[in-house]
Amino acid sequence: MTLSPGPLERLNRARADLRVGLPVVLTEGAQTALIAAAETLDDTRLGALRALGQPVVALTERRAATLKARAYDGDLARILVPADVDARWIEALADPAEDLTHPMKGPMQSQREGSADLHRAAIRLVKSAQLLPAALVVTGAAVPEGLTRLSIAETQAPETRLDPVIAARLPMRLAGVGRLHVFRPQDGGTEHYAVEIGKPLRDAPVLARLHSACFTGDVLGSLKCDCGPQLHAALAAMQAQGAGVLLYLNQEGRGIGLANKMRAYSLQDQGFDTVEANHRLGFEDDERDFRLGAELLRKMGFSQVRLLTNNPRKVSMLESGGIDVVERVPLKVGLTDENAAYLATKAAKSGHLL
Repeated sequence: MTLSPGPLERLNRARADLRVGLPVVLTEGAQTALIAAAETLDDTRLGALRALGQPVVALTERRAATLKARAYDGDLARILVPADVDARWIEALADPAEDLTHPMKGPMQSQREGSADLHRAAIRLVKSAQLLPAALVVTGAAVPEGLTRLSIAETQAPETRLDPVIAARLPMRLAGVGRLHVFRPQDGGTEHYAVEIGKPLRDAPVLARLHSACFTGDVLGSLKCDCGPQLHAALAAMQAQGAGVLLYLNQEGRGIGLANKMRAYSLQDQGFDTVEANHRLGFEDDERDFRLGAELLRKMGFSQVRLLTNNPRKVSMLESGGIDVVERVPLKVGLTDENAAYLATKAAKSGHLL
């Protein structure tokens, strides 16, 4: 047994470093790169990185398309950083908040020679830290001591493994008496929960719901989405059935985190729909991983479900995770004047069955 951090610990350490503005080191064979998150980079560290080589900002193809930047690598663009710009310019490449009021001045020069593998891994890493998917990259530089090091392979996080922590009795207004189970990921990430209603049989299909955390809808009663009504309706349906299991997955904002979700809301205030807003931020339509739900169900002894959902992607990802979805149970609640356009976009662009 060793006290040194393993790959998962280093991955989680790298995410924390990036969130506070500290660079990390990525390696691929003899190749090295210093990377920093565009969102948290300051002028002092930008100057230090500049002294080590030519900085490049790696952007997803989604964000590059908004900026009209050339994505020679297909799924990403590598933008050369001019010598006379500061960290605010780099942040503005990543953050679309002022795209309409202060359009970026171009033309921007995209790098096309050499491998983009380190840049691709850099984007993957900052995205996994729930930061804007843009990274400053300096390749071939002398690496300072004390920085967290990861290989490209180690940024490819394996499927999350979840360990049970505790379960306790919980009386609920909408669902009666149940048990709340807490599961902790082995990679040190955010915990996920399972609400067991009644005493569901393990050898029969259980009424189940995969519910992604929504602070604004579940807690604040936001009218911009249907999450709160769906949560409450699912709990009530399970009480009416006498049993069920609701998986509460901490994948806020379709997996991009609350801060980025609020950025998307701000873009919606400018007239973009929910999918367009995610794309302008550099994200895909949906960044969630529902394999987490499959593992939770398996850990709790379930293999068959009647799934409360309007999202076919949840059905396919549960089945790919070894769970038999014997029935999709529609959950059509929560339509308001404020979220009608949002729900229409989910149906038209994301395939939700509304």
